[in-house]
Amino acid sequence: MEKKDSKFCQCLYHSANALGRVMSRMAEEEFSLAGLSPSYAFLLMSVNEKPGIQPKEISREMQLTPSTVTRFIEKMEHRGFVERRINGRNTEVFPTEKSLQLDQNIRDAWNNLYKRYTTLLGEDAAKQLTTDVYEASKTLDE
Repeated sequence: MEKKDSKFCQCLYHSANALGRVMSRMAEEEFSLAGLSPSYAFLLMSVNEKPGIQPKEISREMQLTPSTVTRFIEKMEHRGFVERRINGRNTEVFPTEKSLQLDQNIRDAWNNLYKRYTTLLGEDAAKQLTTDVYEASKTLDE
């Protein structure tokens, strides 16, 4: 079947969502090799990289609302990947041994995702697109 451009392809909303769906599908396929969804994988990368990280910092890093990050942390805590500790008025999130053992698989999946889309788009184009999309999201979110 021949692919035909959509009549909505000139709409940023439509195009961004189409790109998001394609990237989500690719990411889900790659991170499934680590047994995680992409969102949980990025959470664990953040916690593994910085034990004791606060949920607020994870929220900023992942560009998600604090309530979403709290739900992710609760799920990963229930599955035995992280543990929360109270330090004064702050909550800190630490990786468990289970999370640390999975870290290389997660990073391999992330690298595979990068290789997959850069192979299709070309490395320079992929880097430029990533920069452009990120900068546009920051500008539009102001």
